[in-house]
Amino acid sequence: MVLSSFRQKGINMKTLIVYYSYGHHTKDVAEMMKKVLGCDIAEIVPVKPYTDVYQELVDATENNREMKNTPEINPISLNICDYDIIIIGTPVWWYTMAEPVRTFLSQNNLTGKKVVIYATNAGWIGSTFKDMKELIGRMDIPELDVRFSVDGESMLTEKCVIEQFVKKL
Repeated sequence: MVLSSFRQKGINMKTLIVYYSYGHHTKDVAEMMKKVLGCDIAEIVPVKPYTDVYQELVDATENNREMKNTPEINPISLNICDYDIIIIGTPVWWYTMAEPVRTFLSQNNLTGKKVVIYATNAGWIGSTFKDMKELIGRMDIPELDVRFSVDGESMLTEKCVIEQFVKKL
């Protein structure tokens, strides 16, 4: 991988993790990655918060895939232009990325950046990665599928898999 060779030659690649997390799973994975990489992190926050009642959220976002909603989000606190590598995390909603991530990708040009994507889910990932790659404008993007139990209580993807994935960057 090209980035590994840069790191071996002592060239420091500045990394930013950007994520949206409805609960805590996507945030927890972002924090794990941050700990391994020692990089910066920024949360995508919708201007209008989603309901805390899970079933209401599910009902409200059911048409996400077809409607391709892009709710207004607050600006992240860091300038993505300052980073070489951008890691983007999302929960899977209705077999695609969460709406706030769609907004972030629609609003930010990641040309010239090394982009890495990950998704957290307790079921079928659907077209999440394909949809994200289409918005980014490239299909050659490394991806990581992080699985949780259906009840959301335990991570099924081993922590070492996540650590090994980010160490390859």
